[in-house]
Amino acid sequence: MAGPTRQRQRSSETESETESVGCPECESDSLVQSGEGELMCDDCGLIIEESNIDRGPEWRAFNHSERQSKSRVGAPTTQTMHDKGLTTQIDWKDKDAYGRSISSEKRSQMHRLRKWQERIRTKDAGERNLQFALSEIDRMSSALGVPRSVREVASVIYRRALKDDLIRGRSIEGVATSALYAACRQEGIPRSLDEVAEVARVEQKEIGRTYRYIAQELSLGLEPVDPVQYVPRFCSELELSEEVEQKTREIIEVTAEKGMLSGKSPTGYAAAAIYAASLLCNEKKTQREVANVAQVTEVTIRNRYQEQIEALDIH
Repeated sequence: MAGPTRQRQRSSETESETESVGCPECESDSLVQSGEGELMCDDCGLIIEESNIDRGPEWRAFNHSERQSKSRVGAPTTQTMHDKGLTTQIDWKDKDAYGRSISSEKRSQMHRLRKWQERIRTKDAGERNLQFALSEIDRMSSALGVPRSVREVASVIYRRALKDDLIRGRSIEGVATSALYAACRQEGIPRSLDEVAEVARVEQKEIGRTYRYIAQELSLGLEPVDPVQYVPRFCSELELSEEVEQKTREIIEVTAEKGMLSGKSPTGYAAAAIYAASLLCNEKKTQREVANVAQVTEVTIRNRYQEQIEALDIH
């Protein structure tokens, strides 16, 4: 019985020593542990202890194929799959561990196993709902070209909506599309409602209505979209210079400070600012060209352009 008691005393002594350590340089108590296992002072940056534990693999790989062949672990868990990627999958190659083809009897047996494996992956209607919704989010994300982080956030939002029973009375496609639009806004990836509606299988009106409902019920607290977020993408598609992009940002900032942004569409506001900046920088683009890229009408650009020019007092 003396062993565990002695061990507890030793661990408590170690903890008290760690707590009493201060920075010998500035005598500060604010010590932090870095990702590399180093104990450092948060005020002056002095490294007090360094253990340098390498938490990576013990092997080296110089390309993707080497990394795949040497890796002994599976893919990380992900929210974009209904089972979080934890279930097993039976390969379709019909070969054994040595790469040799299996017999016809074994092939038919493996075919039955695959079929039942696919069936038991979704045990109830809720999981089937989630599987279909997450596949829709993945399809629309690929069409919109958004990063992986947006897909993860959209999947989490949909899971929360499903858990709180917000799907009842609404289409799965509508809620999945609304979750993706909310994730784009939350991650600061500028995608307008028109762009999302183009790749969705539901109408834009339903997306907007479902998005407002989900944002309110889940308390997402999303900020209004800043027109500046659309500027780099629109300027890139129009092949405009960095000077035009910078001028556009200035126009948006100056006019927004005067309260002209309130109640205006961010895409139309950004498009009009780009049109005005292209004229001021002698890189003229037509209103139709800008309207096609921003997916707004030429009338919207003309109206916003006139307002911005008047606010800047340019004649």
